[in-house]
Amino acid sequence: MPPSAELPGFLHSVAPILDRWGYLAIAGVIGVESFGVPAPGQTIMVAASIYAGYGRMNIYLVALISFVAAVIGDNIGYWIGLRGGRRAVHRFGRYIFVTPERLAKAEQFFARRGNRIIVVARFIDGLRQLNGVIAGITRMPWKTFLLYNAIGAAIWVGWWTTVSYLLGANLVTIMEHAHRYKWLAIGLVVAAIGTYVTLHVRHIRRRRARAAAAASIEENPV
Repeated sequence: MPPSAELPGFLHSVAPILDRWGYLAIAGVIGVESFGVPAPGQTIMVAASIYAGYGRMNIYLVALISFVAAVIGDNIGYWIGLRGGRRAVHRFGRYIFVTPERLAKAEQFFARRGNRIIVVARFIDGLRQLNGVIAGITRMPWKTFLLYNAIGAAIWVGWWTTVSYLLGANLVTIMEHAHRYKWLAIGLVVAAIGTYVTLHVRHIRRRRARAAAAASIEENPV
């Protein structure tokens, strides 16, 4: 392996684990992170991909192990949520402001948009660790979860392994520069979402107005 010093910034923290355990470290850390245990899964995948860029790991093995560990870990989280998550929410949820009513709303939300959430969850801290548990609690059909979770994991692994392998240690420098503009990026995203919601609501109101006008004409023909 290249010396740990060649992994700058936040990547340096996972270098000793990766140096000692190699591919097993990737599988273990990503696996446990995926069913809710706080662990640097994404970080170790990025570090391993940079190692692969030095020619000391195989990038295809890094990607394959990361994908399999992510899918298995998320499915463990799903079954944890399915078998015990609901009881835990009803018993302890009030202490973290998760009431049965809020859980019911989450179930309805997952029923409508759960597949999209599962696909993008891997890119969002917090959701990456708990999306399987939440899907299990809300009783999303397992086959649906498995399909969209695999798609999300493939995109997540493909993106980070490719970018990290190609950019190497320069990725950290790029991310540090990008961090300076995070609030601008968040503002643009919020503005885009606000614009979409406004246009969508306006479209719905116009459609309802046209439907009401058509119904009025049918009821009162000239």
